[in-house]
Parts: sequence; C-alpha cells; structure tokens
Amino acid sequence: MAEIGNNSKAGLVTALNGALADTLALYMKTKNFHWHVAGPRFRDLHLLFDEQAAQLIGTVDAIGERVRKNDEYTLTSIGTIASETKIADQDDVTITADAMVAELRDDNRKLHDRLAKVKEEAEAVGDNATSGIVDDWIDQTEERIWFLNQTAN
Repeated sequence: MAEIGNNSKAGLVTALNGALADTLALYMKTKNFHWHVAGPRFRDLHLLFDEQAAQLIGTVDAIGERVRKNDEYTLTSIGTIASETKIADQDDVTITADAMVAELRDDNRKLHDRLAKVKEEAEAVGDNATSGIVDDWIDQTEERIWFLNQTAN
C-alpha cells in the first residue's frame, strides 16, 4: 500500500475525495428537496427524493473507506466538503418541484463526471478494487439521472 503522502495515487485520492464531497452535498440537497417539495406531485417526488437520498448516503462510507484503504486521508468537515464539491447549494425552499427535479438531474450528472474521473484514475494506478466498485456507483448515478429525466416536465 501507498505511504501517507505518496504521490503515486494522488490523482485517485483527489478524485475519490471530490466524489465524496459531491455525494455528501448531493445527499443534503436531495434531502432538502424531499423535505420542501410541494404541489400536485408531492407524494411521488417526496418518495423519489427520499429513495435517492438513501442511495447516496449508502455510498458515502464506501467512498471514504476507499481513500483510507489507499493509506490516505479523507474529508474531515463540512468546510472541506464545501471546498471540494461541485454541487452548488440551494437554499431557496420555495423553488418549484420541476426546478428541483431538473437541478437534481443536473447535479447527478456532475457526480457522474466525478465518478468517471475516479474510474480513470483508479485504472491509471492499477487499483482494481476501486475501479470495480466505482462501476456500481456510476450505475446508481445513471439510474438516478434516468429517473429524474423521466420525471422532468
């Protein structure tokens, strides 16, 4: 295994920590929308957002542990998540259900791009375990995008 600070896997660790930040930020945004969605599609979207949030939080530990299994350090605080994520905050609790769906779809696309980078970096350094597990994370993200895209008006 790499030593702490070993540069041979720096790109992989950076990509993993970025994916972790995006996953946590997207989880929080998805729960926010779960709590605040309103309108005629409330029940369906409330349940969809909750299912997707559960899926996101379910990958958090695995992503963090991939960093640690590479003998590196992972994110440590809300501040580090905020500094590393590409998912923008959404504090407007009155946005429309359609806007919520579109925003989550687009943010899942950002996470998909980040996970593709994890895959690329894992393969570049011969980390077969990470390369294999990220395929599942990518598949879950593609499913969320598909559901959100089909739900969009």
